Amino acid sequence: MVAQSTQRSDRFFTLPSHPVGYLAIVATLTTASIHLLLGPRVMGFSQTLGTLFILNGLGFLGGIVLYSSRYWRPELFLVAAGYASVTILALFVFQGFSLEAFYMQGNLNPLAVVSKIAEAILALCAIYLYRTSAP
Repeated sequence: MVAQSTQRSDRFFTLPSHPVGYLAIVATLTTASIHLLLGPRVMGFSQTLGTLFILNGLGFLGGIVLYSSRYWRPELFLVAAGYASVTILALFVFQGFSLEAFYMQGNLNPLAVVSKIAEAILALCAIYLYRTSAP
């Protein structure tokens, strides 16, 4: 597999052997951090949404752990791309299907913008890594 080292079976955790794998990890850490940071704040006005933020952040962190483990398989790149895409769509489901979704109280919400850009980068990286890992 191009995206991971060939010595995967010897060690439980390995680092990506492809630079795009590192980009995917940075993008994932970015969106996970934002979701975990905002989760408690969102809890103040919606416990359900705040819980979803925290679970989403933990899900992204879990994805990094799985990606770095020997249990990672190329097909999981498609799951990662889907997960990131669903998270992007979730913003519009909860905030409305327009650019207004990126605004809060009339001002552009930079954390929403950065988070969605990071998720788009993750989805593109995952698709690229899947395509390069296929035989």
